[in-house]
Amino acid sequence: MTTTAQRREEILHHIQTHQKGEVNYFAERYNVSEVTIRNDLNHLEKRGCVTRCYGGALLNNQFAFDQPLNDKKQLNSTIKAKLGEYAASLINDGDKVILDSGSTTEQIAYHLEEKHNLVIMTNGINIAYHLANQNNVSVMITGGAMRKNSYSVHGTGGEEFLTGYRFNKLFLGVDGFDKSAGVTTPHQGEADINRKMIEAAQTVIAVTDSSKFNRQSFCLIARPEQLNMLITDSGIPQDYVDELTAMGVDVRIVA
Repeated sequence: MTTTAQRREEILHHIQTHQKGEVNYFAERYNVSEVTIRNDLNHLEKRGCVTRCYGGALLNNQFAFDQPLNDKKQLNSTIKAKLGEYAASLINDGDKVILDSGSTTEQIAYHLEEKHNLVIMTNGINIAYHLANQNNVSVMITGGAMRKNSYSVHGTGGEEFLTGYRFNKLFLGVDGFDKSAGVTTPHQGEADINRKMIEAAQTVIAVTDSSKFNRQSFCLIARPEQLNMLITDSGIPQDYVDELTAMGVDVRIVA
């Protein structure tokens, strides 16, 4: 028998796939009343995932959903490569750096061959694997459990591990960036370890393509004013540039 949580997860997956869903379809599929389905859709709307409409619900495209890393890599891949290359240019020989998990931060790891005497801590298994055989880099991995769809590691062990170190720079990945809400992610565990990364770093640098702006998700990582720098592409809305600059964030736009 499908639990309420499972049913709601399946309903959301259907709406993500089809951009919409109808009350009568879900009621028949799960053999429950239309009142029950309306409650499910109202719950998803409160979470920000969908927008209710007559007879059902529509996908809220402003919501930052959790996506498998291999899917993320296919999105805006050329832009992400350029952002990663630029971010890597800010890393100096001898730096101690945190690379957050993610498809854009992974690109930073591809541009470190010419650097010397680096220490890189990451919660991305894919990033650690890429750097493992580079003699110029000492690799540290945060402890915890791995999320299979993102190859990221999270947990209290990793959070405690981070408290014992200080790093020059943190390059933070982004699922959603709202100029009021800040940087958010769908996963609580990743938000927790990201906040510990921020505490351990002298300079906090968010790296994201412009598709992530005007999107929010469940879990807050950082308020906008906690960032020292934002690296993005020219698709960033001008009001974001103006307001973030006024907060003291150094906005770098990569052509």
